Amino acid sequence: MNKKKILWISLGALDLAIVVFLFVIHIIMLAIVLGGNVESYKAGTGFISYLINHTTFYGCVFVIPLFVLLALNIVGLVLYMKKTTKKKAVTVNDLTDEEKEALKKELLKDLQDK
Repeated sequence: MNKKKILWISLGALDLAIVVFLFVIHIIMLAIVLGGNVESYKAGTGFISYLINHTTFYGCVFVIPLFVLLALNIVGLVLYMKKTTKKKAVTVNDLTDEEKEALKKELLKDLQDK
């Protein structure tokens, strides 16, 4: 494998790890907020309690990067799909002998009709 392919695989794995981590944090926060346990976590200590007490930090460090990563993943997927589905121009050398004969007959027919 060449270095470029290893780089793309590494970036994909890093992206996946970051997105999964951010989703796990969001799921924990949603479970706490929707479960009604916010007050008990506000008084506590720890990482999740800190995030509940500092919502601006939570938004800037966890919410916005997740949306940016998801948007970049969608754009990357669209560009990759456009790149891989480009139609290759057909040349005469790519045709089989039968296809070449059929093309010659069609061209001769078109020339005779004019």
